[in-house]
Amino acid sequence: MSQEFSYSIHTIRFDEDYQPSSNTRLTTNFANLARGTRRQKNLRDTLRMINNRFNALANWDNPTGDRYAVELNIVSVDIDVSGNGETFPSIEVLKTDIIDRKTNERIEGLVGNNFSSYIRDYDFSVLLQEHNKDQPGFSVPSNFGELHGKIFQHFVHSPIFKEHFSKLPVICLSVSETKVYQRTENKHPILGYEYLPNESSLTENYFKQMGLQVRYFMPANSVAPLAFYFFGDLLNDYSNLELIGTISTMETFQKIYRPEIYNANAAAGERFQPSLKHSDHSLTQIEYDREERSQLAVKQGKFTEEHFIKPYQATLKQWSANVGL
Repeated sequence: MSQEFSYSIHTIRFDEDYQPSSNTRLTTNFANLARGTRRQKNLRDTLRMINNRFNALANWDNPTGDRYAVELNIVSVDIDVSGNGETFPSIEVLKTDIIDRKTNERIEGLVGNNFSSYIRDYDFSVLLQEHNKDQPGFSVPSNFGELHGKIFQHFVHSPIFKEHFSKLPVICLSVSETKVYQRTENKHPILGYEYLPNESSLTENYFKQMGLQVRYFMPANSVAPLAFYFFGDLLNDYSNLELIGTISTMETFQKIYRPEIYNANAAAGERFQPSLKHSDHSLTQIEYDREERSQLAVKQGKFTEEHFIKPYQATLKQWSANVGL
């Protein structure tokens, strides 16, 4: 059964001329930036922020702070469930590459970084909402995230993934507003101080279904920890430049999307509880429509239900029961 699902990969450069494809979720960070009358300025300023942050972290043998540039490609993954050539957009991630201007070398970065999924929209904005409708307390369906997790792991271990990418993905997200994070004495030279949450979050458990572990680190000169989701050994499987590529890219997106947490005017202390109501923060002057993002998530979840979940329900159920990971 597991061999019936196949995948196709498409890439598009994320630069100041980027135009979202028809299959891209409009709620995803890079697509939101590329809309409206200021789209090109948004993109140009975002890329400048990423490059400046990269050079600030990769400061050895970099006296003028401009040795490196980050090149970004959006990787879109379509899934063919029935083997008849009809596909559905399943996963979208970012791939970083690093340009060393001193040596004229292109250094392969990490795939993952940002993570976008129509199926995740369905799980959180349709399935979870319907499960809790008119209920006295919040609960999670017993198989919540199982199908999505199996599809993600199946893709990551597929031949097509191995053909395109040399290392397993690292995904970098924001911390949870509902959790409290405690700083430890563990300090990585690039990732910075490690933080530990007081309890697991729904997002942690969802990504666990995808086979991913999570650790929280606050890099030098950051103001809040980031959540790093990964396979294997985060601290030893990836080079300094690979990790810096992910930090500089995703911290920039978070500064734009969640300035209350990631562009706050004071850094997180030993005990940290993030809040989107925190008023002491600065704006990046890059336009980002957060309200539209939340509204579109529901529409995209309904789209997934109509065009993927319901039409392939029997096939998906049988595949999920039999797939070997």
